[in-house]
Amino acid sequence: MGFLDELRAVVPVSEAPASADRSGATGDGPPLAIARPDTVDGVRTAVRLASAHGVPVVPRGAGTGLAGGAVAGRGELVLDVSGLDRIVEIDPVDAVAVVEPGVRTAALDRAAQEFGLRYAPDPASAKISTIGGNIATNAGGMRCVKYGVTRDAVLGLDVVLADGRLISTGRRTVKGVSGLDLTSLFVGAEGTLGVVVGATLRLRPLPARTLTAAAAYDSVAAAARACAELTRQRREPSLLELLDGATLEVIDRAQGTDLATRGRALVIAQADGPSADEEITAIAKVLAEEATGSEHAVDPESSERLLFARRMALPSIERFGRALIEDICVPRSRLAEAFEGVARIAAAHDVRIHTFAHAGDGNLHPIVSYDGPLTSEVHHAGDDLFSLALDLGGTVTGEHGIGLLKRNWLAREVGPDVLDVHTAIKTALDPRGILNPGKGF
Repeated sequence: MGFLDELRAVVPVSEAPASADRSGATGDGPPLAIARPDTVDGVRTAVRLASAHGVPVVPRGAGTGLAGGAVAGRGELVLDVSGLDRIVEIDPVDAVAVVEPGVRTAALDRAAQEFGLRYAPDPASAKISTIGGNIATNAGGMRCVKYGVTRDAVLGLDVVLADGRLISTGRRTVKGVSGLDLTSLFVGAEGTLGVVVGATLRLRPLPARTLTAAAAYDSVAAAARACAELTRQRREPSLLELLDGATLEVIDRAQGTDLATRGRALVIAQADGPSADEEITAIAKVLAEEATGSEHAVDPESSERLLFARRMALPSIERFGRALIEDICVPRSRLAEAFEGVARIAAAHDVRIHTFAHAGDGNLHPIVSYDGPLTSEVHHAGDDLFSLALDLGGTVTGEHGIGLLKRNWLAREVGPDVLDVHTAIKTALDPRGILNPGKGF
């Protein structure tokens, strides 16, 4: 009996079309098949059989990734874990949730809100992405400036190893230092070390108030200085976003707004919790110092109105063409230099680049907009963006992962010795190299 026959006897299997994600990356041909287990035992059996037959396995959730991390190629098995989609438990006393990997991020947040809690990480894809995918890439989001990225919310994991063994890492307690921190090792590993089949997650109190301030500036440099000043004055926004002029123009074009008439950059900040009123007042005062205009929201409705521009940035860009969605991160003190560098790259390659940033943690999203096929100029612009990040002491990815698209750049960022350590860990956990081959490193 062949591999697929053995697999079909234990889990649902279907033919696989060409595999892709939101990055636009594709494999070198149609995958072998798609396995769709809906139990942990099903995942274990599928991985164990794949290991025995030497078949590469590509774990996949909702397919919303932006770096090609869940793209499968010829001869590879897509392991679709989106059917493991139960919220197993929400404990309001310990403020933890136990979930399966196929749970949608926004669905967990909604469920937690019924207990006066929330799942703090908030990737832009929260409505469509899964917790498993967020864990695979260590996803971020707009609230990360205060609450951290996915890794900061993960207390423990259930992971199927390459030979089919199931291990549990971490714990339900907030504190715990027994043994090596294997939980953090698997978070962000993009499915190259094991398949996540369960997660214990930290929840946060739902803020009683969330207030917003926004300010327009005549230059990105002035906007970046305002963001740096907030850090210097030890203010604590729960959200701090910066949009450049090109982004404001495309939002106006798509949404009928007039943002670009107010300035060449926009900063949006939020504060939440018991001291939200005091904090947002202090933040608004700092933002107003060099602003061409500013607003200060006093209720949820006006806060949502001010945040509208940031939420509509990517949809507006994608309305008028295809988008290469990049993700670099630089030290916060060099944010202005990063924006200036992006503008130079756009001019040098004669491409449209719209840039917005999680300014509170230095994470920029330069979106290269283009029509038709992906040209060499678009590719070269992307490479120059990665080079810019490294030149400024940053990283080639803040939250989207390495996947297929950035493997060469990872080597340049971390160097050969660190890459050797990556490879040694991979070999120890996956000696046959079947888990998500060609991704990450």
